[in-house]
Amino acid sequence: MKTIDFNGWKNSVLLQGGGLEAVITADVGPRIARYGFEGQRNLFAEIEGQQGGSGEDEWMIRGGHRLWLSPERQPMTYELDNSPIEVEEIPGGVRTLQPAGELSGVAKTMEITLAPDSGRLDIVHVLTNRGGKPIELAPWALTVMAPGGTSFVPLPPKIAHTERLTHNQQWSIWGYTDFTDPRWTLGSRYIIFRQDAERGPTKLGIANREGWAAYLLDGFLFVKLYSHDDGATYPDGGVSYETYSQQDFLEMESLGGLVTLEPGKAVSHRESWAAFRGLPACDTEEQIEEHVLPLVRPLLQ
Repeated sequence: MKTIDFNGWKNSVLLQGGGLEAVITADVGPRIARYGFEGQRNLFAEIEGQQGGSGEDEWMIRGGHRLWLSPERQPMTYELDNSPIEVEEIPGGVRTLQPAGELSGVAKTMEITLAPDSGRLDIVHVLTNRGGKPIELAPWALTVMAPGGTSFVPLPPKIAHTERLTHNQQWSIWGYTDFTDPRWTLGSRYIIFRQDAERGPTKLGIANREGWAAYLLDGFLFVKLYSHDDGATYPDGGVSYETYSQQDFLEMESLGGLVTLEPGKAVSHRESWAAFRGLPACDTEEQIEEHVLPLVRPLLQ
């Protein structure tokens, strides 16, 4: 492990491989504060005024990647993560450990490994019930992307109406979401969702059985991969992927299935990340098929 100062967090761990790097801070969290190419911009948001701090008496979004409990509820979801955590070395990476919170009784762990050749990053998110009562929850992995980009969420292939009589999609729409908002393009093959510094909150959830989503920013492409389980019961109306945006960032959020977690038991949820560079702008489904999909397909195999 190499310890560095990242944005004022002096106890941050740097992982490097395949020309990519990740920074995990031990001063707050668990949180991955950076992912991107060496010497290039951070693909994650760095919220102004919230970098380098700790010990605040209110929850801070800060930017980067975090682990939450779903479904969202006050005050449990916003349990503070503003204190130092333990970071230990494991083969190929690190494990972060946040003790159980006073509100939830749940401890949070992320096992983070970076492939030395490709820079692909794998995260196993683990929630452990250290309390005295069962708790219903789902692991919720949220990545806060830097502003100015466009995300792509794949839709299932179209089928003839005679092939299946029941629905094959689940969407959840929040009360503040308006599809006349120009940030949204609901296509035949993809949902295209643009971050806009002039527009406030909007959110959508989908049972994303394709298992990936991507974010294109200044020629850099970030890809998030996870597994959707048709046998699981997902929160928020049955969705395994959610995306939210406001003026400062866009979030890419994958979820595990809902479980009733007994005391002493744990549940895990895995994500993988990859990044590419040199892509042109992709404003149409045809451009996504031409430039993005060929990079994603090998990751799914």
